Amino acid sequence: MTDASALPGRPDDAVLDGPATERSCCLLAPNPSPMTLDGTNTWILAEPGSTAAVVVDPGPADEGHLRRVADTVAAAGRRVAMTLLTHGHADHTGGAPTFARLTGSPVRALDPRLRLGDEGLAGGDVIRVAGLEVEVVATPGHTADSLSFHIPADGALLTGDTVLGRGTTIIAHPDGRLGEYLDSLRRLREFTERAGLRTVLPGHGPVLRDPAGAIDYYLVHRAKRLAEVETAYEAGHRTASEIVAHVYADVDRSVWPAAELSVLAQLEYLREHGLVA
Repeated sequence: MTDASALPGRPDDAVLDGPATERSCCLLAPNPSPMTLDGTNTWILAEPGSTAAVVVDPGPADEGHLRRVADTVAAAGRRVAMTLLTHGHADHTGGAPTFARLTGSPVRALDPRLRLGDEGLAGGDVIRVAGLEVEVVATPGHTADSLSFHIPADGALLTGDTVLGRGTTIIAHPDGRLGEYLDSLRRLREFTERAGLRTVLPGHGPVLRDPAGAIDYYLVHRAKRLAEVETAYEAGHRTASEIVAHVYADVDRSVWPAAELSVLAQLEYLREHGLVA
């Protein structure tokens, strides 16, 4: 059995459903798959002793899960003041309209098409709800609208799909772009040191207790994959499907369609930098 403390980011497998930091609690949606890992992590954020909470990524359109989230907030003597979205993928947002109806809370997102209410979200925004402070950090790359949420009082960063609790994420081409993703990772690495981050609260998988180690691993992994894609292209593998079969041969075939999106993003990046034709 592998020691979790030796894995990238030091995953805390004890926190898959339940409190993760003083101000955060994870409720795991029942949608496990090779792409969503254990399922989508819905996060409840609240200042200790307060009467209001913020919910991040209500998850898929599963009414049982959505009611569980609403009931958990209510059982703590709180109301849902607002719902925030890290990005637009359905496993994070499909339940947002129903959740808004259940709780009467507005839904805030970078993408105007996902909003329910008058307010959006953008990098640099600071959200204050009943003593809770959340800073919005722009982290495009996985998708164009990807955001992360910093909880300064906990030294925690909620990352959506930008950094996962296990494995690595895809670049969802054409919406996602590798150059933007690499820039986001580099900014997060610097932010980790500057803000003194201690915890990553991911959109899938376990909580990570070593943010710097996780991001360093992601940067090395992306550089390695990019070199493998370039080598495969030079060896005559021209299509994304051919490159996936060559480079991702050791990866579960069920994720190959998603891997093709990452390969398309990597080929686009290589062309932009004049490294392939």
